[in-house]
Amino acid sequence: MDPGLSTIGRRGVRFITTVGGIFLLLYQFLISLKDLPRTFRLLLEQVYVLGVRSLPVIVIISVFVGAVSAWQAAYQFKFIGAPLRYLGQAVGKAVVIELAPVLSAIVFAGRVGAGIAAELGTMRVTEQIDALETMGINPVRYLVMPRVLACVFMVPFLVIFANFIAIMGGMIVSVLGVDVSIETFMNGFRNSFAMSDFVNGLIKAAVFGLAIGVVGCFEGFRAEGGAEGVGRATTTSVVISTVMILILNFVFAVILFRV
Repeated sequence: MDPGLSTIGRRGVRFITTVGGIFLLLYQFLISLKDLPRTFRLLLEQVYVLGVRSLPVIVIISVFVGAVSAWQAAYQFKFIGAPLRYLGQAVGKAVVIELAPVLSAIVFAGRVGAGIAAELGTMRVTEQIDALETMGINPVRYLVMPRVLACVFMVPFLVIFANFIAIMGGMIVSVLGVDVSIETFMNGFRNSFAMSDFVNGLIKAAVFGLAIGVVGCFEGFRAEGGAEGVGRATTTSVVISTVMILILNFVFAVILFRV
């Protein structure tokens, strides 16, 4: 057999197995939601650990996202000869629809998705998950469901903060660096703001959070081979989550934001 075809076949089987495993875990997560009242305390713990502790890095990222958006928009306006009074409109649309949801989700995947994969991967290789199953505790209900739900709830929450901070960052750069008044910038933002854009951004963020949580848990659950396997699961989790965020973002762009 051709070695190239053999490699392609193995990678194809691995890809199909990964996709099938992710969807199977997603199905088990949805089934476990009926036990939410029993794990509500665990959910609150994960909301704090995964969400609230991610807020400082989201704030830092958002300041510079808004700042560079304003600067680049002003540069493009100058290049095409457009008036700077539309700067607030351009920055607001870019941040609310695209930049805040996508970049916040990618940062969240790098911090939280990797952490989930590492934590559950360590539990897998040290047989703690096997011990839970031996004691009759469903690991999906006890470990997966609180983490995935926390991701679904907290990514939109972080995006709300990211929107506000990024707009403020863009306004500061516009005032100090481009000589656009606060009133002009905010008038442009208000004139272009649509609640549907804001809500659609939060919908995207919730789905991104679901993908990050499920992928992180899946990679952690299938980790093997000691510390090396945990590291591999962590890296794979971030890569798959990031790719899924970008793919889902395109799908939502086609569905929610029709030209």
